[in-house]
Amino acid sequence: MFRKAIFWIHLASGVLTGLVIFTMSITGVLLTYERQIKQWAAESHYVPAAQQAERLTLDELVTVKAIEYPNLNANLMVLSNDPGAPVTFRAGRRGGVSLNPYTGQTMETGSPAMESFFGTMTSFHRWFSIEGENRAIARQVTGVSNLAFLFLVLSGMYLWLPTLFNWVTLKARLVFRGNYPDSKARDFHWHHIFGIWSAIPLVAVIYTGSVFNYSWAGELLYTVFGAQDTETIAAAPANRASVYTPGSEILAQSVTSSLGSFNEVSGQRTQPGNLSIDSLVNKVITETDKDWQRLNITLPESDDQHLQVAVDWGNGAQAHKRHTLSLDRSSGAILNIQTWDETPSRQKIRGFVRYLHTGEVWGFWGQTIAGLVSLFALFMVWTGFALSYRRLIQPLLIKR
Repeated sequence: MFRKAIFWIHLASGVLTGLVIFTMSITGVLLTYERQIKQWAAESHYVPAAQQAERLTLDELVTVKAIEYPNLNANLMVLSNDPGAPVTFRAGRRGGVSLNPYTGQTMETGSPAMESFFGTMTSFHRWFSIEGENRAIARQVTGVSNLAFLFLVLSGMYLWLPTLFNWVTLKARLVFRGNYPDSKARDFHWHHIFGIWSAIPLVAVIYTGSVFNYSWAGELLYTVFGAQDTETIAAAPANRASVYTPGSEILAQSVTSSLGSFNEVSGQRTQPGNLSIDSLVNKVITETDKDWQRLNITLPESDDQHLQVAVDWGNGAQAHKRHTLSLDRSSGAILNIQTWDETPSRQKIRGFVRYLHTGEVWGFWGQTIAGLVSLFALFMVWTGFALSYRRLIQPLLIKR
């Protein structure tokens, strides 16, 4: 009786939310390698080796940015460990500009058409690209459908369990057959096989998606992993700029960065006693024995006594492959190094969950697994609709 009740709830949930799940799954497939595709597009605009001469200093680039883009309140400077890559100034989540490190001229960093495509896919994945007041309703639809999908996966795992456990039965439910007596048998078998092979990674993808929609989902994770409410992010040294949060390529706190007073002719800061940004960054590189990929430098206020640099040797989405150094601007001394192990638990969870949803936290192979289970979900929705049609609609048509 209990198994039968679970089956009918499973079927009803699938019928009601299947189309939304199908939409989220297909957009998830299309977004699988977004990071790599964007990187490939950006590299096509990098400075060729033949044009790479003497680089401008970071202080000179800061000055160029201040003169050419005085209204851009950039709070982060991003350096890539590639001689042809631009130096990027970020202002918030979307604003920013990239400069040629050799000439100071503005550089393109990708394809507008590609950016538009992935932007559209992302917004459609989250709220069907609906704008205005109705976006909140669309987010609720995707949020509820996502929870229903979680129930479908968990209940499907229960329904998959054979009544009699033996190798022959398990093999029949785990392996594709060479032929099937009819399309109904094929759809039934495929529905179960795609479901059981993707169940565990799908639970991770679906639940992390729920964290974006419901605060209780995040709080549940904090409780499960023992991250207490009283736990706070490690305090920054006095007068330091905002804290860079692992798990994101932008600052978690939006601050207005001031470049201080500078001489527009010489391009030098007038603030006495502070080392140049280049000197401090070289200190960080010397102290970092990793093959770093990018440096995220928090641009300090003119009277700040500290410079914060996040060293990333991952793909930009792997918070466990990043640590943050705080340096004294006058002496160059390293005041503090915050590694992954020293990061507060709640901050770790936030940084991990964000990119567990896309698989990026485990790099290319993690993305591949996330993309594959999204593809499997398409087959599950299709075969589920086919089975529901044969069970609910086809008998009525035959009877009529």
